[in-house]
Amino acid sequence: MFQVTFSAQALGELKKLDPLAQLTAVEPVSKLRPEDLLHPREPLGRFTRAGKTLYRLRDGELRYYFETHGEEALHVLYILHSHSLEDFLLRNRLPVSEDQLVEQHSKFWKYLESLTK
Repeated sequence: MFQVTFSAQALGELKKLDPLAQLTAVEPVSKLRPEDLLHPREPLGRFTRAGKTLYRLRDGELRYYFETHGEEALHVLYILHSHSLEDFLLRNRLPVSEDQLVEQHSKFWKYLESLTK
């Protein structure tokens, strides 16, 4: 079991939900095990951006983008809604997979990073 922390953007998305929905929303990430990260399978994916290994977890209407901090902690960088503009841009900008799109287009990540400021 991992200790899970959240960025300001991720916390902001969680705060938009009612308290019960917040507990449900954090469950998919908090249930991840180290074995899951070693051999990710859908709905979990792994990719590299700027030399860092990041993960994407799909769960219902939410998409979680996170990284590991050591062997015991996960830090959720972004929580996106599947039908949001951000999700649309991520999935439909180019005819490539989500992982390739995220890796190749830093403008998307710069936009997401601007949301945390």
